[in-house]
Amino acid sequence: MNQYHSIAIDGPSGAGKSTMARALAQEMGYLYVDTGAIYRTVGLAVQRRGVDPQDPQAVEQVLGQVDITMGYGSDGAQRMYLDGEDVSQAIRQHEISHYASQVAALAPVRAFLLSKQRHLAENHNVIMDGRDIGTVVLPQAEVKIFLTADAKDRAQRRYLELLERGQKADLDQILKDVVERDRQDMEREIAPLKKAEDATVVDTTGRGLAESHELLRKAIEAKLGTKEVRP
Repeated sequence: MNQYHSIAIDGPSGAGKSTMARALAQEMGYLYVDTGAIYRTVGLAVQRRGVDPQDPQAVEQVLGQVDITMGYGSDGAQRMYLDGEDVSQAIRQHEISHYASQVAALAPVRAFLLSKQRHLAENHNVIMDGRDIGTVVLPQAEVKIFLTADAKDRAQRRYLELLERGQKADLDQILKDVVERDRQDMEREIAPLKKAEDATVVDTTGRGLAESHELLRKAIEAKLGTKEVRP
């Protein structure tokens, strides 16, 4: 029996998974694993090589040519490295979201990353977020959360995030992209985005970060107990 606890947080793009999961992991002393960042790194590698992100064979060749690793900064934040380069900021470009969604639908990519993700959960207490953590990657996780929010809310958050980073952003286009990303993630044949049957739904529509964070914390406390969550 695994001696470590696993918390799986799934949900659509822009629901606040990464921000809140990272903060809770730091509070609880858990390892935070942002699987979306890993797929974004694969997407960046594919984009830089001019490869079609929907071509399984071409993408699989890229996987065999690159070195993708993960580390953690002094603040506990996850850092992604592509061939030794820290690409933690580069993978957050809006364009890379499209590539990440496309490559995440490919069997070779998911197989390449599945064992790596499970290995982390077998050797650490983890909070892992993504699209299929509770359904595919960690189906035995003690806590499963489906974190969601209205598409307009998520687009607005993404828009403000990009402006804060000094990037150009168009709210209408971002909303269209969010809706399209949802469609791609939910309709893909391999590991589609969906709520695990035993997951707790946490809806952050219309809520600020602090209120959303508290909602998520309470949902986890209800499963693990207050002592496991509170520092």
